[in-house]
Amino acid sequence: MDLSQVERPEKADRLPTVLSKQEVQRILSATANLKHRCLLQLLYAGGLRIGEVINLKITDVQSERNLLLIRGGKGKKDRTTLLSQKLLESLRAYYREYRPKVWLFEGQYGGQYTTDSIRNVFKGCVQKAGLQKKVTPHSLRHSFATHLLEQGTNLRYIQSLLGHKSSKTTEIYTHITSHGLESIVSPLDNL
Repeated sequence: MDLSQVERPEKADRLPTVLSKQEVQRILSATANLKHRCLLQLLYAGGLRIGEVINLKITDVQSERNLLLIRGGKGKKDRTTLLSQKLLESLRAYYREYRPKVWLFEGQYGGQYTTDSIRNVFKGCVQKAGLQKKVTPHSLRHSFATHLLEQGTNLRYIQSLLGHKSSKTTEIYTHITSHGLESIVSPLDNL
């Protein structure tokens, strides 16, 4: 059988689930644990993937430049992303309390924090916040990009912050946001 003749089924184009700013705030406020709040803030404030958060080292927080250095993200690419002032304050308090050695987030018994731990923290916070949406930690990354676009941030900058190779990947967020649509009038309304 010649497999090159077999047609592959088309993959469905589904829009990512995006949280409102109020929903993000509810999730971030749903934990009193400083480490957990910092983890979730990082996912949202920098548009990071879970793997990028657990791979952060203390030296990757470049507070003097207001940047986070992401080493070996998806596709083994390095990039920088935003370091919010609120996040920086949280990280400083976290550092004073937890004193991590190498990794920014270390497990209870040392070593690197795990992706499952972040997923469990996120799931618990979503439940505590009372959200009914089906969301994952990656939804915070989608929300970061969408909220930047709604604030008027250029798509090219968002592409760079997310570490997307192709602008086509970033353009998905233009289908989610209603930013700019409110000024468009339907042709039916002009009849």
